[in-house]
Amino acid sequence: MNFRSDNEAPVNARIMEAIIAANNGFEESYGYDSYTNKLQQEMQNLFGCWCDVIPLTTGTSANSLAMAISTPSYGSLLCYETAHMMTDECGAPEFYSGGAKLIGINGKNGKIDIKLLDKHLAGVGVHGEHESLVSAISLTQSTEAGTLYSMDEIKQIKAIKEKYGLFLHMDGSRIANAVAATGCGIAQMTWKSGVDLLSFGATKNGAMIAEALVVFNPKIGKEIKRMRKRAGQLISKMRFVSAQLLAYLEDNLWLDLAAHANKQAQSLYRALQSTHEFIYPVQANEVFLRLNPKDIIQLQKLGFEFHVWPGSADIIRLVFSHATQSKHVVQLIEALKKP
Repeated sequence: MNFRSDNEAPVNARIMEAIIAANNGFEESYGYDSYTNKLQQEMQNLFGCWCDVIPLTTGTSANSLAMAISTPSYGSLLCYETAHMMTDECGAPEFYSGGAKLIGINGKNGKIDIKLLDKHLAGVGVHGEHESLVSAISLTQSTEAGTLYSMDEIKQIKAIKEKYGLFLHMDGSRIANAVAATGCGIAQMTWKSGVDLLSFGATKNGAMIAEALVVFNPKIGKEIKRMRKRAGQLISKMRFVSAQLLAYLEDNLWLDLAAHANKQAQSLYRALQSTHEFIYPVQANEVFLRLNPKDIIQLQKLGFEFHVWPGSADIIRLVFSHATQSKHVVQLIEALKKP
């Protein structure tokens, strides 16, 4: 019974069928195929605006390319202090950007503290050319803690980015979970709230290998395709990535899959909120629980798979996916309720 990661879930059947269908016959390579052309139009329909869609295979490449086109080599990008691009991407964003810095901003529940962000930016420039030039802000939606930035918080960050003339990137590896949880349209959550660049994730939510970098701001990204090639991310048979994303968007499959994952997390939270300690608010599809280490070992013996969070012996992370079965959630709840 796997609650370790939504990355470990199987591919959704409709997406797998789309991959197989795309394997019928020949298509032009390197993104000039009919699937990728259609994806551009479908994404523009989804967001209700012009955007440039760059199909990719990993979220790391999406985040790193976003930093590379928004932040010069002598610049810096501000993000949450333990954001994925800060702690889990092995320096790729700095590498792709040619040496720009990531600077962490503290906060609570996996989110940048907006007052600290503004305070940090107010002090930028004191050292003149001796310091890196802050060029962009990145926020993660939903966060690594399974929490969400409210629309009001995103609008406040928009105001700050406009105040200081910065670009705004959103790491949306779990953007579907955020949209499904809030009921807010994805356009409102992204470009209408000042987001210039979106890492649009699908792999965690039912795709096989499919991510995209969505560029909303035509002022940046003019050489994104060359950067993609230089980064080794120009996929020759791109139709197989684009076919996944097309199936993902069709009939709002992406939202249905995310809503299922969120629902499973909420089921566990509602059942245990009065008896167990939740480290963060449960708002999307991730749950962090504090347990007695002996109880953690017992759960593992019962066949439940999850991460014991690094640096702790008594906090576990449970991730609910599009493929999580309700019966397994019930079994987990029952096991956690036992003294």
